[in-house]
Amino acid sequence: MNRLSIKIVLAGDVGGTTTRLGLFDFSGTRPQRVAARAYGTRDFAGIPEMTMAFLREERVDPRSIGAACFGAAGPVLDGVAQLTNAPVTVDASAIEKTAGLSRVSLLNDLEALAYAVPALNDDELHILQEGHANPAGAIAVIAAGTGLGEAVLYRIDGRPVAKASEGGRADFAARTDRDILVLKDLTRRHGRAAVEEVVSGIGLVNIHRAIHAGGCDARIDFDNPDAPAAVSASAMAGRCGACVEALDVFVEAYGAEAGNLALRTVATGGVYIGGGIAPKILPALANARFLSAFRSKPPFTSMLAAMPVKVILNADAGLLGAANFCSIR
Repeated sequence: MNRLSIKIVLAGDVGGTTTRLGLFDFSGTRPQRVAARAYGTRDFAGIPEMTMAFLREERVDPRSIGAACFGAAGPVLDGVAQLTNAPVTVDASAIEKTAGLSRVSLLNDLEALAYAVPALNDDELHILQEGHANPAGAIAVIAAGTGLGEAVLYRIDGRPVAKASEGGRADFAARTDRDILVLKDLTRRHGRAAVEEVVSGIGLVNIHRAIHAGGCDARIDFDNPDAPAAVSASAMAGRCGACVEALDVFVEAYGAEAGNLALRTVATGGVYIGGGIAPKILPALANARFLSAFRSKPPFTSMLAAMPVKVILNADAGLLGAANFCSIR
């Protein structure tokens, strides 16, 4: 689609817990957000009904929207995605018909996030490792939140092309004695240990339970949905030694998996850390644990040390990427 033919784009970022919808204007060099709202992913009968409510609230005629793109936290097959961590289906055709939109694209949420990378400004990124980016190299994107997503962005014939994966559900690779405790506990309870069960919000709780048998000086209720945030906040404030240790294990596991993805994709263009968790624990990511686990993969330690590693600070980067996709597809 010709960029000049697009005026207003509808973008969606459908997560297991929260869905963000936004409207973007394409009059400049980068999609500019003109409106955005967040909803509970399960608060409506479906995403089509949520989209209709958003357009009503923003008083927007669907006919004025030139293109729409949704990122969904699950594999996309034939225009349909079943969210990995919520009983929600996202169907591009159903959104088109119900909301009265002319054309809806559906991407995996990490694909959408990857399309944001070329549009991000320097002040929307925090550098963990400066590195030396190869402009033609692959870019790896990893994001821990409700789950763990991974994708890679290639440059093909001068255009960015993102490819999703379901790497978050791959097997967790234990590296240390503490990792082995977590691996054994998850295997005992679930039959196997997926990396997402360690590197995610619930992963932080799983780590704490495995290495401290539920003991916590901060008196956190681990059955509460807000437990991951409570553990990380307690750790960052130094209120509980068990929480501090759990966050240390989490950070090392996150760095190790980011390094695994960088190896698998030979991400000489850089590695970008997205998701809701990273900006909240920046001091923990900035210490030596994350990068040490990221780099410690001989014989490729030097290659990994040369890759830029950056944290995405823009909370609406998934929306931005979905909007940007409409201009470059």
